[in-house]
Amino acid sequence: MGLYDRIVRPVAFRFDPEKIHEVALSALRKGVFQTRPFQNASLAQELFGVRFPNPLGLAAGFDKNAVALNYWDRLGFGFVECGTVTYHAQDGNPKPRMFRLPEDLGLINRLGFNNLGAREIATNVASAKSKIPVGINIGKSRVTAVEAAAGDYAESYRLLHRFGDYFAINVSSPNTPGLRTLQEKGPLMEIIARLKEIDAAKPLFVKVSPDLEAGALDDVVEVAHEMKLTGLIATNTTLARDSLGRDPQMEGGLSGRPLKSRADELLGRLYKSCGKELVLIGVGGIFTGEDLYQKIQLGAHLCQVYTGWIYAGPHMVPDCLESLVALMKRDGFATLAEARGTAR
Repeated sequence: MGLYDRIVRPVAFRFDPEKIHEVALSALRKGVFQTRPFQNASLAQELFGVRFPNPLGLAAGFDKNAVALNYWDRLGFGFVECGTVTYHAQDGNPKPRMFRLPEDLGLINRLGFNNLGAREIATNVASAKSKIPVGINIGKSRVTAVEAAAGDYAESYRLLHRFGDYFAINVSSPNTPGLRTLQEKGPLMEIIARLKEIDAAKPLFVKVSPDLEAGALDDVVEVAHEMKLTGLIATNTTLARDSLGRDPQMEGGLSGRPLKSRADELLGRLYKSCGKELVLIGVGGIFTGEDLYQKIQLGAHLCQVYTGWIYAGPHMVPDCLESLVALMKRDGFATLAEARGTAR
C-alpha cells in the first residue's frame, strides 16, 4: 500500500469531493503531482491522423476548463479530454453535487456542465502546449431550449474547432434537463450536420449513455455511419442504481466500479455492430491494467478514466500501462491492434 492509499486518500476523502478536485487541479499546475513515466512501443498508435503515445486518457469532467493541459502527460496519460464546454458560461447545479461511494468504488455527480464557457476555454486551449492529444467535449447550454440545441453546439464549435485534436458531442449527460433526448436520430443528425458545416475535417465522436435501449443504440450507430462520424465514446454515467450495494437515493450520474459491467456490455455491442472504420473509446470502471485490457479486447481503440484515477491515485496510469503490456505479452499480442476485439 503506497503513500496515496495510506495517507493522502483517507485525508482527502474527509472533505467535499468538489473542493478536493479544485485543490488537486491547483496542485497539479504547481508541479506537485508527477509520476514515473511508462513508455512502450507496443502501446503507441496513430488513429484518425493523431498519434497517441498510449491508449489511456483522462475523461472529460476533470479538467473542465482546460487549465491543466500542459501537465497531464506528467501523470502518464496518453491523451486528455477537457470539458464539457457549453457556449454560455454557467455555474451548474446547486452544491453539494458530487458524492463518493467508497464501499462501491463509485462516484455520483450532478454537476450540470459547470464551466467558463466556450470563448474563454478556447483561449485556454489555444495557449496550452500539451505534449499529448487534446479532445474537447461540448454540450448544450442550460439556458438554450432543446429545440435550439444544434445552434448552441455550433456556436461552441465555431470558437473551438481549430484547437482540439478531436471533439466529443455530449448528448448523454443525465444532469442537464432534456439533453438525452438529443440522442434521438433526428436531433443528433441536425447537431452533427451543423458542426460539419463549420469544419468537416475535424474528428467527431458522440458520447453515448449506458442507459440506452438496444433500438436507440442501433439508431446512434446508424447516425454514426450515415454522418461519417469518426467514432463513439462508450459510455457516460448511468442513472441506474442496481449495481450498488445500497441505493443512496441521490440524483445524478453514477460512475466508477458500479458502471463497469454496463459500460463493458455496451462497448462489446458497439464493436459487433459498428463498421471497422469507427473508432471506439471505452470508459467506465477502469481501475487496473486488467480492466483496461478487457476494454481493448472488447473493441476499444482508446480508453478513458476518471473515477478510478481518483480512487487509485497518481500512479494509477503508469501501473495500468505496465500491467497492460505484461498481459499483451502473456497472450502473444505485439500491438494494441492485435489485441483489439479478441474477447471471447
